[in-house]
Amino acid sequence: MADEQVPAEEIAEEVVEVEEEEVAEMNVLDALKEVLKKALVHDGLRKGLHECAKALDRRSARLCCLAKDCENEEYKKLIRALCAEGEVSVIMVDSGKDLGAWCGLAKLDADGEVKKAVRTSCAVITDFGEETRALTVLLDYLQKQADGEE
Repeated sequence: MADEQVPAEEIAEEVVEVEEEEVAEMNVLDALKEVLKKALVHDGLRKGLHECAKALDRRSARLCCLAKDCENEEYKKLIRALCAEGEVSVIMVDSGKDLGAWCGLAKLDADGEVKKAVRTSCAVITDFGEETRALTVLLDYLQKQADGEE
């Protein structure tokens, strides 16, 4: 039995390595979901055209999410123009229903799964809330995107 026991230091090192692998696997969409939830909790999330346009016009926006499936081209053009004017990064999300669910515009069932989601084509973050690993992943992605465009 004495041969099978592992020192506590080795167990702690193994746990740290597993946690680092999990953090490294966080993709941009998962990071965006978490950042949107933190912003919602800290009252730093604006949803819909009217609220987003006001936040972008006031230059209080830090990040903008726009749905790719928005049918109205004028809507997308307005949001992109306001973001360009205020030098705000834009992240394109595949579905407005997903964006609405991530922003808290959804009814959940008993298991915590989305039962019904309201579609939103635009969401703006004015306050990220607290510094998290997801925020760091998201900001690194945006920085890489900005460096790639230049």
